[in-house]
Amino acid sequence: MDRRTHIVWDWNGTLLHDIHTVIAATNAAFGELGLPSMTLDRYRELYCVPIPRFYERVMGRMPTDEEFAAMDAVFHRHYFSLVDAAVLTEGAAELLAARAAGGHTQSLCSLAAHDHLVPMVRRHGIDHHFVRVDGNLAPYNGRGKAEQMARHLEALTTGADQAVDPVRTVVIGDAVDDARAAAHVGAHAVLYTGGSHSRASLRTAGVPVVDSLDEAVAVADELVTG
Repeated sequence: MDRRTHIVWDWNGTLLHDIHTVIAATNAAFGELGLPSMTLDRYRELYCVPIPRFYERVMGRMPTDEEFAAMDAVFHRHYFSLVDAAVLTEGAAELLAARAAGGHTQSLCSLAAHDHLVPMVRRHGIDHHFVRVDGNLAPYNGRGKAEQMARHLEALTTGADQAVDPVRTVVIGDAVDDARAAAHVGAHAVLYTGGSHSRASLRTAGVPVVDSLDEAVAVADELVTG
């Protein structure tokens, strides 16, 4: 089993700098749904997983399953119309390349739909840096990433030519849910402030919080090597 640090990257809000796309899509969707628009700071203050809890904070009540499905569909219609303009987080491509050149393994685990995620990663020219890319294969139900992360790590752990040790694995993401998913599989986590959560919200996860992906990787290595 490889003794070096393995990083599991999150996509939206971490490697892909799409938070402004998310805000634009959210406000467009809210306009259709009769909900008030919000600023980036307000979004980061309210955002949480499971996603229906986010809508509860916005609406003052929990949406029904049918309402959530409709709201999610409206949001994604707007998001998909805008996301092609989103770019990678500054320095992400170079960081991934340097990491791979240094002999470290990396993978990508996202709740984005798999058939949307894979072409996006390929279009940005970074797919060859990952030993595995997993998006969501089922209709999104608004729940967190823990079960998907377990499947992702199981596939990596049992792979004959790419086995990784969860103890030496660090999840880097922009949401408290990424830390929960890491804990679920016995991995470390580092959270990045450039995405969906405020710094105060991220700190509630009890894991390191950083302001750049370079810092995230440096902290990840420290967590594994001590």
